[in-house]
Amino acid sequence: MHIDVIASVNEARAIDLSQRTVIVIDVLRATSTIVTALAHGASGVVPVETIGQAKQCATAGDLLGGERYCKKIPGFDLGNSPLEYAGEHVKGKRVILTTTNGTRAIQKSMRAKHILAGSLLNAKACAITALKLRNDIALLCAGTQEAFAFEDGVCAGMILHEMLHQPIHAELTLVYNDLGKMVMSAYRHHQDDLVHALKECASGKRLAKIGYADDIQHCAAINSIPIVPRFDQHMMIPFSAAI
Repeated sequence: MHIDVIASVNEARAIDLSQRTVIVIDVLRATSTIVTALAHGASGVVPVETIGQAKQCATAGDLLGGERYCKKIPGFDLGNSPLEYAGEHVKGKRVILTTTNGTRAIQKSMRAKHILAGSLLNAKACAITALKLRNDIALLCAGTQEAFAFEDGVCAGMILHEMLHQPIHAELTLVYNDLGKMVMSAYRHHQDDLVHALKECASGKRLAKIGYADDIQHCAAINSIPIVPRFDQHMMIPFSAAI
């Protein structure tokens, strides 16, 4: 089983994702938000690229969520803070979500056989689910403005680490690229204090500066939500409680 870690959405354009399981990772914050919304009973999260598409998709009863440059979009119900989705108000609701990087990465993965949303919150569940699907895997780091983001790489490293510690691993031969080796090393170096690591990276500093330090704490709660969002019927819905 081949596993490629892809540094950014821009690099994904040069890689054939067909017949693969793609795990899209945007730790700060889109995939963490999707996982949190589904954990609190949202019926699904529809990831779209543009604000116009979000408004066009929304129907009565839906929640419009999203950000541009980390800030809530004017006129939307919610922003992109996962803490905004951690309540009864999302239960049974469909969320239409557009973000600067994460939802775009999901849209760019549409050639894949399966699309999962990965984060530190559900890394172990993602690892188990992806292995059980038995396709080649791509860990797509959403990044920031076409550039690699440290937090996404650390999460990709954690998912790889979790894969190597699952019993099913003994049945498979996992071959991963050089970037995979690097991000797994980074995760193992920082695993004892991921909150500090996320606070010190560029995205974490930017979020803290504009008042979203609590989001970092939430997004660093490793393996706290055993839900794997999977793209199906035009939205992300819970695939399985894998642990």
